[in-house]
Amino acid sequence: MTQAPSKLVTFNEFVARYPDDSGKLYELHDGVIVEMPPPTGDHEEIVGFLVRKLSVESDRLNLPYLIPKTVFVKPLPGESAYSPDILLLNQPNLINEPLWKKKSTVSQAASIPLVVEVVSTNWRDDYYKKYADYEEMGIPEYWIVDYAALGGREYIGKPKQPTILVCCLEDGEYQINKFRQGQRIQSPTFPELNLTVEQVFQAGGTISAE
Repeated sequence: MTQAPSKLVTFNEFVARYPDDSGKLYELHDGVIVEMPPPTGDHEEIVGFLVRKLSVESDRLNLPYLIPKTVFVKPLPGESAYSPDILLLNQPNLINEPLWKKKSTVSQAASIPLVVEVVSTNWRDDYYKKYADYEEMGIPEYWIVDYAALGGREYIGKPKQPTILVCCLEDGEYQINKFRQGQRIQSPTFPELNLTVEQVFQAGGTISAE
């Protein structure tokens, strides 16, 4: 993770500049522009697989959800803007988002049933900073997909093992449910979702298919 020069910028300054034509991905963390690590093939395969599965489940249940390509999530207040790996949007609520039309940005929990971060080398952002901000925003469900077992031992065990953490908001705080090989993922947003940890990790080549 590479940080740009130390001058703090506002959210408005950030969205006026990014995305740019460099092909790189940036986020704004408390006024600091942060260049995100380039995604690996495994990372992108898992993202693509989950997008397909969640989209199919949304359609099956006739839910008004969509998964956009490039959207910023802005915690309020503050000068941050995140670009999640997967962002499930509740389309009917977008009319209430003041920054949606011009800046492709959402800030209301009612717009975000589910957000997914597939862990990269900047794993602390997913486990600490984004976790805290998504919780404070009131986002009902947050997945941390740690296919390469990069996170801290307090989260994924000792010895470390690939884990999917499903964080569910209860009384304003996330309750963490951990899923590992041999388990089916339990999702409050999609209670009938038939998806196992093996299926997700096989998509990125982390676990060999039988």
